[in-house]
Amino acid sequence: MAQARFWPRGIWPVLYAYFDANDALERRAIDAQIDSAIEAGASGIVILGLATEVNRLSLEEKHRFIAWTSEHLANRVPLAVTITGDTVDAQLALADDAVEHGASSLVLQPPSIRDRPESFYFDFFADIMQRVSVPVGIQNAPEYLGVGLSVQSLVALAAQYAQFQWLKGEGPATIVQSTIERLREQSSMLPVFNGRGGQELIDNLRAGCAGLIVAPDTFDWQAAIYSAFAAGDEAKAQTLYERILPSIVFVMQSLDALTCYGKRIAAWRMGFDVVRDRGMRPTSFGLECARRFATALGPLSNQRTSNG
Repeated sequence: MAQARFWPRGIWPVLYAYFDANDALERRAIDAQIDSAIEAGASGIVILGLATEVNRLSLEEKHRFIAWTSEHLANRVPLAVTITGDTVDAQLALADDAVEHGASSLVLQPPSIRDRPESFYFDFFADIMQRVSVPVGIQNAPEYLGVGLSVQSLVALAAQYAQFQWLKGEGPATIVQSTIERLREQSSMLPVFNGRGGQELIDNLRAGCAGLIVAPDTFDWQAAIYSAFAAGDEAKAQTLYERILPSIVFVMQSLDALTCYGKRIAAWRMGFDVVRDRGMRPTSFGLECARRFATALGPLSNQRTSNG
């Protein structure tokens, strides 16, 4: 069972996977993202999510990503590991490895099977929750994953399993607000995060989100927006948000666009380049656009955004 109540807040970056010329994971890029994110005010770090191209990583690479992240992070901020796999045993094996490497929480994705009734996914998550020892979240993202749980199922899981302590949603702020409201009506106080690259960031906070999980390309700006909003300075938050919204729109056209162009914007802002793609390849025009956004955003740092 979970040892203590988990109350995550703020902006958590989900790391990109970078590859070297031999198509192997690039450890220096993982280290650079961790250091930059912590310097810019990360509340925690997330790995093996959709932005990490988890569907393009082998099982061995997932384990390596966990080990490298844990070693360099060195418990400076909490680590959440997204857990994938098509069987309960497969997810438990990955979860056990994550916990052994110091993960403070897990985020469960549904299996890739897409034609089962909701009860199948409920039971799948329940089987894992009762067999892990750290707080667990669910990535409830039907728009991206093809399946999701209803609010009734989420409430039932939270009532039955103390380990279920947060929710990662993916959807418009209006839908997320409705989910939060219905959870509260059922006395379920799960912290709810959104993602979607930071689209509708301020409205997500107004809707009651505890924070957002976003890729690193505009993370420092989004951390500054969260801080301004939390301090009651919505005007500053809005000004910062308007400055980064064109970049968010550009990279969030699709997951492929995010892992192609968003990854490059983040890399250039941290001082290195993308060597190899496993997914979509960039076009010359796309690179021109991405470079323009990276230049406008400036180096990935807490100093630029803290000064507005």
